[in-house]
Amino acid sequence: MKTQTKVPSLIQAILPLIVLIALLSFNVSYFDDPLGGSNQIALIIAASICSILALFNHVSWHEIQRKILQTINSAMTAILILLLIGSLSGSWMLSGVIPAMIYYGVDIMHPSYFLVASVVLCAIVSLATGSSWSTIATVGVAIVGVGNAFGLHQGLVAGAVISGAYFGDKMSPLSDTTNLAPTIAGTDLFTHIRYMVYHFPNFNSPVDHIRNHRPISIKYRYCHRYRLYKKGPGK
Repeated sequence: MKTQTKVPSLIQAILPLIVLIALLSFNVSYFDDPLGGSNQIALIIAASICSILALFNHVSWHEIQRKILQTINSAMTAILILLLIGSLSGSWMLSGVIPAMIYYGVDIMHPSYFLVASVVLCAIVSLATGSSWSTIATVGVAIVGVGNAFGLHQGLVAGAVISGAYFGDKMSPLSDTTNLAPTIAGTDLFTHIRYMVYHFPNFNSPVDHIRNHRPISIKYRYCHRYRLYKKGPGK
């Protein structure tokens, strides 16, 4: 006779999350480097607690394995992209690509348009590679070096690099998070990108601000974006 599966209580549902937060907080506070602790062990312990609670609520081990494989399969694209980031940045550094960018960047770029060009360049590279981290670790390092040669403030150069890299990362079909978000939400990739493209360049609020010379409240900005969302792209 098959045992009916029980619905977990609220305490059972939040217990793995509490254990995970506690173990990660211990790693951050105990080790000098937040990434130097045993974060993987903390994740395994939390996952083990989830499995024990599932067995306690009469979920079969076969069903637990099926859900584990289903979750890993949905995130496999993001996992593979993250694994390639380290090899890409390391190969660029060892092959001399980044030093060459610094050398030629000083000759080609001019300080008057350097920050704007940095945003555009990082956005293009991140859009092509699908990774903001690898863009920052490769092209971003070269741009910061060129900015130092021009005598620009490192905070401004870093802001330009990060802005362009994350913009391209969000809009790239190769990005791990861009693939992961619609998979979890239950939609397709290009619908997710289309809505981000539609909502990201919200020029109406800045144009109204320049035209009327009045500050834009947070309530106005988000109500305006909600109206755009209800209309949908192309409407």
